[in-house]
Amino acid sequence: MSNVLVIDVGSQSMRGIIFDDRGNLLIKEQVKYEPYKSKHNGFVEESADHYFDVMCQITRALRDKAPELLDSVIAMSVDTFRDTAVLLDENNTPIRDCILWSDQRKAAVNYKQLPLFTRFCLKLVGMDGAIKAIRKKIKTRWVQLNEPELWSKVHKVVHISVYLNYRLTGNLTDSYAATIGLQPFDYKKRKWHTKNALLFPVYEVPLDMMVPVCNPGDEIGTISEEIAQLSGLPVGLKVIASGSDKGCETLGNGCVGSNVASVSFGTASSIQFSTKKYFEPEPFMPAYPSVLKNYYNPETQIFRGYWMISWFKQNFAEIFVERAKQTGKSVEELMNEEIDNIPAGCDGLVLQPFWQAGLTTPEARGAIIGFSDFHSRAHMYRAIIEGIDFALREALERMERRGKQKIDYITISGGGSQSDIICQIAADIFGRPVKRAQTYETTGLGAAMVTFMSQGVFKDEQEAVDKMVRYTKTFTPNPATAKVYDDIFYNIYLKMYRKLRKFYKHLEK
Repeated sequence: MSNVLVIDVGSQSMRGIIFDDRGNLLIKEQVKYEPYKSKHNGFVEESADHYFDVMCQITRALRDKAPELLDSVIAMSVDTFRDTAVLLDENNTPIRDCILWSDQRKAAVNYKQLPLFTRFCLKLVGMDGAIKAIRKKIKTRWVQLNEPELWSKVHKVVHISVYLNYRLTGNLTDSYAATIGLQPFDYKKRKWHTKNALLFPVYEVPLDMMVPVCNPGDEIGTISEEIAQLSGLPVGLKVIASGSDKGCETLGNGCVGSNVASVSFGTASSIQFSTKKYFEPEPFMPAYPSVLKNYYNPETQIFRGYWMISWFKQNFAEIFVERAKQTGKSVEELMNEEIDNIPAGCDGLVLQPFWQAGLTTPEARGAIIGFSDFHSRAHMYRAIIEGIDFALREALERMERRGKQKIDYITISGGGSQSDIICQIAADIFGRPVKRAQTYETTGLGAAMVTFMSQGVFKDEQEAVDKMVRYTKTFTPNPATAKVYDDIFYNIYLKMYRKLRKFYKHLEK
């Protein structure tokens, strides 16, 4: 029996978890962050060193609680959220707080600054609108324009995973499966763009600011005596490259076959599946490299996903706070109980969950239609859940068509997956069985599987899944309910964006 340690760096909390090679969670230590604060609406920043400090807090707690268990681990890995800009000086010291993936600031950029040939090609394939939207969201470009003196000191631009690996090992690198964000990276070839690449000018960042990437499962380095004293980690412990949180989550859900998709009901909700064939999940959007070598993860993401549950709870569910204290249940559990009596389709209330626009739909906003005087708080809450599922179903069917890949069942993870009623709604909307794994910590489980494979514990990904992933419950679609959702999906939901788009564009002004 072997054990590994995973540090799972999430948007709202960080976890340190030790798994054994049978998928059993042996111990977990979790720290929730203080709410992000910003001087400006839409700005989301945090100190990169704050994440390292929290990591050390977690590993020291593991040392205090289970020293023999911590000493038993054969290797460790760090997985993190994606698309985060950490700007380092020539000493690899952060020169400002990192800008997180959920940040909504926009850079004022001139599209005509791009080379004429690039603009011509993008216009020819209808990609010019998407590229204009992407350029506004490039974090490094915003710093260049708004903090030029600071930008002049930047030596390297890295993701938070690279920086944490550097603090642990002294080596500035991570796997290509973690290199996901608005940087000049060629996802199909799993390497940085060359200067001659069509899309390289879009990012306006020098190639020498990028760092080397390695394969998932490669050893990045080991824990030194200095870091061991700081963190409580064993001296000489191997640090293994894994990948992004979503990629690890997909593997942790057991999603390696061609007929299964992974749905994440996390802060950002997404749908992915695994394929050895590269294809764009939607026009001009890349498939991301998987944490499994020779695989890709086509994905569509709802940026604000189950963050909307927190938004709803904060703004509309204060009544449950006191009741939660009295019953010992969480606010989410009480809200889920309330929607059990709301019929499928919320008595005509339909929601489009674009509380934050996507890269290919930059003008999109959230919308709720169908209000009547009998609609209640519970109707709104269920409409959020249904709206997220409708958006993910639309994405899945598009990816099936583009990839010529038939998905027979869904595996599910993230905060929402803990609720039976939410899982049943998903099964009814997708019209396919939904399976829930044995642990809520599927992201950490996926990173653990990569780490075990790197040490030769498993010969391949299928053996890792067979030994470490177990499904504890399957939710089967109810035919009558699925028929109601099909009607709403095809006759209302799929038409909403097209009908509302002109209004969104006007609101954007």
